[in-house]
Amino acid sequence: MQHAKKKARRTRLTTGGAVVALGLAGVGAYSASAGGGRDAAPAAVTEAAPAHTTATTRLTVAAATEAARAVLAAAEAENQRVTVAVVDRDGNPLVTLRGDGAGPQSPESAERKAYTAVSWNAPTSVLAGRLAQTPRLKDIPGTLFLAGGAPVTAQGAPIAGIGVAGAPSGDLDEKYARAGVAALER
Repeated sequence: MQHAKKKARRTRLTTGGAVVALGLAGVGAYSASAGGGRDAAPAAVTEAAPAHTTATTRLTVAAATEAARAVLAAAEAENQRVTVAVVDRDGNPLVTLRGDGAGPQSPESAERKAYTAVSWNAPTSVLAGRLAQTPRLKDIPGTLFLAGGAPVTAQGAPIAGIGVAGAPSGDLDEKYARAGVAALER
């Protein structure tokens, strides 16, 4: 009895799925042919008025790579094993370089520090100090309020963030992040 119920249910599901698929195929065929003759007017293409748009400055991948390499060089000069992440203005990763021997947690920490720095346009060491007054800041997804992140700005606006993780202290991580920012200022 139980087997018959399962089989009947399977048959209904299979049949129902086929009916839905055929129905969708028919809709697709109908919509593809509806109004598709030679006499059909082309779809209108409109552009937003310039008053409704904005231009943004973005860091190039080449510049992000240059900054990341400067970070690794600064850390390696002091025998430190770190990972550096550079994110764009929206917090999307541009470049992540994991130095030889950097810990397994360092890529994610570096990216989160970079995201935090660009989001608030401030070094993460400064932001970590704000946790005493506003402890719920740490609950914002994707953020990490530990020293080691530095914003990159252009014309006073944040355009990227550099995050470093893996050194024995956040102060060192942030020192290396600032080396990456400095490489972009040359």
